[in-house]
Amino acid sequence: MRGASLLLALLVVLAGCGGGAMTERETATPTPTETASTATEPATATPTATTPDPSPADFGDPAADRLGWEAGYWYDEPLAINASNGLNESERSALVARTMARVERLRGLEFESTVPVEVVSRTAYRTEENVTATAWDEQVWEALLLVGEDRSVAEVFRSLYGESVQGSYVPSEDRIVLVSETAQPTIDRQTLAHELVHALQDQQFGAVFDRENLTRDTRLARQGLIEGDAGYVAERYEQRCSGDWSCVARPPAGPGGSLGDDMGVYVAAYQPYSDGPAFVHRLRQRDGWAAVNAAYDDPPTSTSQVIHPERYPDWSATTVRIPDRSTDDWERFERSPAGETVGEASVFATLWANGEVETFHLQQTTRPYRAYNYTHSTSTGWVGDRIVPYRNGDGAYGYVFRTEWATEGDAAAFAIAYRRLLRTRRGAERREGNVLVVPAGPYADAFRVTRNGTTVTVVNAPTVAELGGVHAG
Repeated sequence: MRGASLLLALLVVLAGCGGGAMTERETATPTPTETASTATEPATATPTATTPDPSPADFGDPAADRLGWEAGYWYDEPLAINASNGLNESERSALVARTMARVERLRGLEFESTVPVEVVSRTAYRTEENVTATAWDEQVWEALLLVGEDRSVAEVFRSLYGESVQGSYVPSEDRIVLVSETAQPTIDRQTLAHELVHALQDQQFGAVFDRENLTRDTRLARQGLIEGDAGYVAERYEQRCSGDWSCVARPPAGPGGSLGDDMGVYVAAYQPYSDGPAFVHRLRQRDGWAAVNAAYDDPPTSTSQVIHPERYPDWSATTVRIPDRSTDDWERFERSPAGETVGEASVFATLWANGEVETFHLQQTTRPYRAYNYTHSTSTGWVGDRIVPYRNGDGAYGYVFRTEWATEGDAAAFAIAYRRLLRTRRGAERREGNVLVVPAGPYADAFRVTRNGTTVTVVNAPTVAELGGVHAG
């Protein structure tokens, strides 16, 4: 996360899982993954759009660059590598080149140039992190009831990425950084394949990485395509390693870190990695890789489209507006736009982290290539939202969080769930006029939760008396 603000997402692989001795094996065995997301390719799947000619029996170099050949190595060429004590420079170069050729073979796209691959220790990766967050960011995450006033959003994300990231590709630097859990540098083949897909995306569809002036919901949706493509190819890579490809075994997984109270933040951040591969698989089933390539010119605009692939591309979220009804004592932050749209994925994370979605619902997946289940009856009816933070001259903060729903029943269900989680999880006490007060703890504030048809509005302020100052009822 080098030099990145909280709002700028790098292309990273979160927590992976390794296994086995680190030697190339000619007879493959199943490789464990972090979830049940790796699925057998259905018989009805569309074949690869572009299939390169088989490599020659002697693995000689072609006269010109070919799909499935990179830097002197064919995709099915065996490597003389013993990685039990890590990889030296020549072994690393060979592994990177063959992995590039394999990514080409699976994805049907040609690399335009080789991408430098650096391997760093977990400690070094943490040292180079620079995640920042503003007071405006703090209010957005507090409105989601995922990061309270006892913690810093920047610290939460530094911990999350520092413990979970396995690798990253930074488009502006055109290089890959892989994290090794051992003192002797090692490479996880699935992480390498994933990050190489990002480099390939940058070379073929670079414009999709432009996320300036996008809402959080749209950024995550675009990540769903980007991370979904990379995750889908990496998982199909693993399937081939369990079949007809010889592969360097994956290194043992690191000990990982305990997320504790930050599991809700992890769930909110992980959604593109979970639903993205299933989204890309659905596109590929429709019209092969051509449909996936076309999506880069028309990327999804809301996490709802990635959670529910049938909504892409025709469905779109509703633009939610919040008129400024604050008194002179309160003001919006000096930024444009003044509000943030967090999307269905973040609303689901709020419900899950605060006990309104059963904990193990997340693991109840029925869709191929999907890691977790972000579909729930209380959040599926989401069609739009907006969070607008406020502040006053005394250094106090508040916000207005407005959500729009497909039906009045959906809106009522969310309003009931939100009031209930404030009472049961945050200890809120009822007051008159749809007002609840959390008397103590990291979310100690006053909340006014109202529903008007398909719209639910939550107003937050330090005290009941100040609710009208933030947003008149």
